[in-house]
Amino acid sequence: MSQRPIIALDFPSKEAVEVFLLKFPSEESLFVKVGMELFYQEGPEIVRWLKSLGHSVFLDLKLHDIPNTVERAMTGLAKLGVDITNVHAAGGIKMMKAAKEGLKKGTVAGQDVPILIAVTQLTSTSETEMHQDQLIDVSLKESVTHYAACAEKAGLDGVVCSALEAKDIHQATSEAFVCLTPGIRPSGSAVGDQQRVVTPSEARKIGATFIVVGRPITQADRPYEAYQTIKQEWNGES
Repeated sequence: MSQRPIIALDFPSKEAVEVFLLKFPSEESLFVKVGMELFYQEGPEIVRWLKSLGHSVFLDLKLHDIPNTVERAMTGLAKLGVDITNVHAAGGIKMMKAAKEGLKKGTVAGQDVPILIAVTQLTSTSETEMHQDQLIDVSLKESVTHYAACAEKAGLDGVVCSALEAKDIHQATSEAFVCLTPGIRPSGSAVGDQQRVVTPSEARKIGATFIVVGRPITQADRPYEAYQTIKQEWNGES
């Protein structure tokens, strides 16, 4: 079965999402990302609506708070039936463990517990910015692999990372550890505000588990055709 690229629904409203989805066949089951912009405007109902249409949902809220608060928040999010969600690894092992427990508590009987991943370093963060803004003295690679190891220790399923870091993360954890990679750009497209980007084909070869693609699909003249091209490249069919 071919893998689906995750489409980043970085839109300001449900209405904008509806207009976008009309450009796809109604029977096409997509994997979509709902981030802060859309979720904070529309609330949990946007997830329920997308799930009712038959789509898989990565709820990208990057929780980072005290363990008890994160656990309770995750209990609520699990009830929405999301497929993947995340926290910031910088919140620590106790917080990540609490997040996992919250998901388990909130998952409806008979359904799979959502995949839980941790953000290591944002793909918009350069090594210089990490040193200057976060006062982290080690290399970006060391920071990312350390956070990944902490996430594995906490019982999480994987991390959000650049595809460029997937090989090192698998070496620090396991081959089964999920590497979900944003910052994917087809050959010849604009990089935008991402610092560490690769093509779908490169991501597949490097060892990414999931890829997230936003503007190359959402801002394309023909979004469905752009999606199909990226999907084929991601699956090694082009």
